[in-house]
Amino acid sequence: MQDFWDFAGNYWWLAFPIIGMATGAIGGINKAMERSAKRRHERRMETLRLKGELKTAQLAARGIAVPKQSAREVAAGERASSKHMLDKLFTEHDEITARWLDYELDVAKLIAFPAMSDGRQPLTAAFLRAKKIADTLRPDSSDAKVSETEVAEYLDAVGNYAVAFEVAERDARRLRNSTFTEAERKRLDRAQHMLTVALDEAATQAERNVAYKRVREELDGLILLSDEAVDVLKKKVAGELPTMRHEPPAAPRTASTPPEPEPEPMRIKREDGTP
Repeated sequence: MQDFWDFAGNYWWLAFPIIGMATGAIGGINKAMERSAKRRHERRMETLRLKGELKTAQLAARGIAVPKQSAREVAAGERASSKHMLDKLFTEHDEITARWLDYELDVAKLIAFPAMSDGRQPLTAAFLRAKKIADTLRPDSSDAKVSETEVAEYLDAVGNYAVAFEVAERDARRLRNSTFTEAERKRLDRAQHMLTVALDEAATQAERNVAYKRVREELDGLILLSDEAVDVLKKKVAGELPTMRHEPPAAPRTASTPPEPEPEPMRIKREDGTP
C-alpha cells in the first residue's frame, strides 16, 4: 500500500490525462447511445415502409387496384392519423386528470384517502411527476403541427401518467389513515363527522357554518387543502352549486396566508320582499 502512495505522489500529474481519457470515454458512450437510438428509429421507419410495400404487392397480386397517392395526399393522411391519435390521447389525459381532481377537490375523499394529496408518499410523488411530464408534452391542440417523435413522446407520457395514477390510487386506498398516529386518526374521524353535518341540508345554516369551522380546525396540520378544494367546500356549505373545473388546483395556502372568511349564511326573503 505504501508503494502505491509513493507512486501516486511521484506521478500525480498522470491524473490529468487519465481524467481526460475518462471524460472522452463517457462522451463516446453518450454519442454511441444517441446513434443507437437513431438507428432504432430508422429501422422502425424502414420496417413500416416495407410493410406498406408488402401490403400493396399483396393487393396487386390479388387483382385489387391500389390507388396511387400524391405526396400531398400522403401528407394529409399522416396529419389525419396524427390528429386522431392526439384526440384519443387528449381524452385519456383529461379522464385521468378528472379522476385525480375527484380526490383533490373532495374533502371527504381527502380525509378518507389522505395519501392521494400527500406528496411525501413516494407513489403519489411519482404520479405528480408523471402528471407534470404529460402536461408539459401535451400539444396545444390536435391540429398542432407536431412530429412523429413528439407524438410518440406524448403517447409514452400519457401511458406513464395513467399507470402512475392507478398505482398511487391503489396504494392510497390500501394505506387510508394508517400513516397517522392514534390521536391524529381521532381528529380525522371528528373531521369526517363534522363534514357530514356541514353538508347536511337538514341542518340550519348556523350549524353548518360551525361544523365547517370545526372541519378546518381538525384538519389543520394533518391535511393541506388546496384553495380550490376550500372554495368548493365553502360553496357546498353555503348551499351553492360548486363549479368543478378540470384543471389543476391553485397552489396550497401557506401558514402566512391570511385566514379565509367563513361562509355567509343563506338569506331567505319574506313574502313582502324584505330579508
